[in-house]
Amino acid sequence: MGIKQSLAEIITSFSPMLIIVVFFSVLLFSVYKLFIGNQTKLGSEKLFPRQLILIGLTLVAVVGVVLSLPVGESSRSQIIGLIGLVVSGALAFSSSTIFSNLMAGILLRITNPFHLGNFISVKNHFGRVTERGLFHTEIQSSNRELVTIPNSYLMLSAVSTVPDSDAIVSTTLSLGYSIHHSRVSLLLKKAATESGLTAPFVHIIELGNYSITYRISGVLAEARGLITTKSNLHQNILDVLHHEDIEIMSPTYMNQRQTKSAKREIPEQVVDAIETKTVAAEDIVFDKAEKVLQLESKKTQLLEHIERVEDDLKSVKGEEKDRLVNRLDGMKRQLDILEKEVRIQQDNEQPEL
Repeated sequence: MGIKQSLAEIITSFSPMLIIVVFFSVLLFSVYKLFIGNQTKLGSEKLFPRQLILIGLTLVAVVGVVLSLPVGESSRSQIIGLIGLVVSGALAFSSSTIFSNLMAGILLRITNPFHLGNFISVKNHFGRVTERGLFHTEIQSSNRELVTIPNSYLMLSAVSTVPDSDAIVSTTLSLGYSIHHSRVSLLLKKAATESGLTAPFVHIIELGNYSITYRISGVLAEARGLITTKSNLHQNILDVLHHEDIEIMSPTYMNQRQTKSAKREIPEQVVDAIETKTVAAEDIVFDKAEKVLQLESKKTQLLEHIERVEDDLKSVKGEEKDRLVNRLDGMKRQLDILEKEVRIQQDNEQPEL
């Protein structure tokens, strides 16, 4: 009788825990099958929040099982404290464990530096984002390879993102000092225009010992054709320069020519009959920064006016006070409009998931 009674007491004391274990096991299995297991067509982009929910339910299940253990209050508190210590320790050492990719994946969703379809460049990798998972991000390179990059690698490295529209496409080349820079500038702009780029501009990057380094840039309406457009730009540069009988030499190529000792190698200036409009590169490259800066400047000035009007209201009465109140309301409405414009300008670069 004593053994049966003891066994019955043990079963009775552990029955709440067993019920909770069975309940959470069925719940977690059902959630997994319903939201993840049976959703074979979902990509990692849509699976991400479902995986986070499953992880959260798992933590809740562990805490629920611990609370149902047939132990004293102090022992239960110690077990919960131990679980908290293990979780905090895992997070603390996440820089060298699998948790680093999990935390990095969550942070990438919060900061949202890129989205599916964006061209990104991180160290030696360049390609278009095809998947954003819980632990990794997948990009497709220019030769169609699928490259898997751990999320922690993205968090620890500088990531360059090409905008979906109005992206800058550029390339560099070196030409000799015997060709005037104005002629080179016109020809490079022509090549950029023939490649489908708008608002082309040329910069002289370096005056080397044997050559001048130029950079030609232009705006591409849609980043989807980035690779082809850059290749077309290289091809058109070759065609345009060779058509004008301009040699493009390798930096290691030394070309020696006999000239008269008194002859000076200064190129003739080219005066083009067509007036070309000068495009400021900063207006194109840093357009978002300029717009945000202008909006913030207007906002600061408006806040100063509001502060002055509020000070004047303290010392006036009657019709003058009503006039200032109406003026204050109008300025606050303008402030709301400016704040909305600032938010819209910032959200334009944050793609929706």
